[in-house]
Amino acid sequence: MHLLRRNFDVNLLMFNNQIYGLTKGQYSPTSEKQKVTKSTPFGSIDHPFNPLALALGADATFIARSMDRDPKHLQAMLTRSYQHKGASFVEIYQNCNIFNDGAFEMFTEKSTKAEEVLFLEHGKPLVFGAAQNKGIKLEGLRPVVVELGEGITADDLWIHDENDFYKAQILVRMFDDPYKAGGHFPRPFGVFYDTDRPCYEDLMEMQIEETIATKGVGDLDKLLRGREVWEIAE
Repeated sequence: MHLLRRNFDVNLLMFNNQIYGLTKGQYSPTSEKQKVTKSTPFGSIDHPFNPLALALGADATFIARSMDRDPKHLQAMLTRSYQHKGASFVEIYQNCNIFNDGAFEMFTEKSTKAEEVLFLEHGKPLVFGAAQNKGIKLEGLRPVVVELGEGITADDLWIHDENDFYKAQILVRMFDDPYKAGGHFPRPFGVFYDTDRPCYEDLMEMQIEETIATKGVGDLDKLLRGREVWEIAE
């Protein structure tokens, strides 16, 4: 969170498999409620983290989501992340075939992917479905799922804007309850938010240069000696 808020020029990749796989299958901060694991034999009662909402709340300047089984999309997101000047955060859905196999199957399998995944593209309407016949529009600040046709066209849909902070908050929260009022929502993948903000390194360098220009080059020996010096007599 502090890397994100300070906006260091780093790329953060979060591999999310909703389990602690390397330590033999305990539930994790992103495990869903009622998740039965070795450490929660009766089901987890924890409310899971929403990683992208957490990153957005920490004022990340770039957030995106991809998946391990879509290498072309993942490559595109990693490239965008690398090109971003500042702290980028990419959540990657990763399958754990030992302790949580199939956790994201509905988003990766051909039979369900088209209906369950919404690929975000800057400047384009939010369209999904096997026949690209479904979309998402905004009624005020509430997203709703609509069928294209019967008087509804792509022009009526929500147009994705990577630079819109407020709409990004709505998109990341479609994670929370995909069956809420307004229809069954697909899971968004792509770049949610991208903005420019000075990097910590650049600001620090600028501050050093300004201080030297006004106060001169520092004296390290003088700094180490401090303001109070004692002389010890033999």
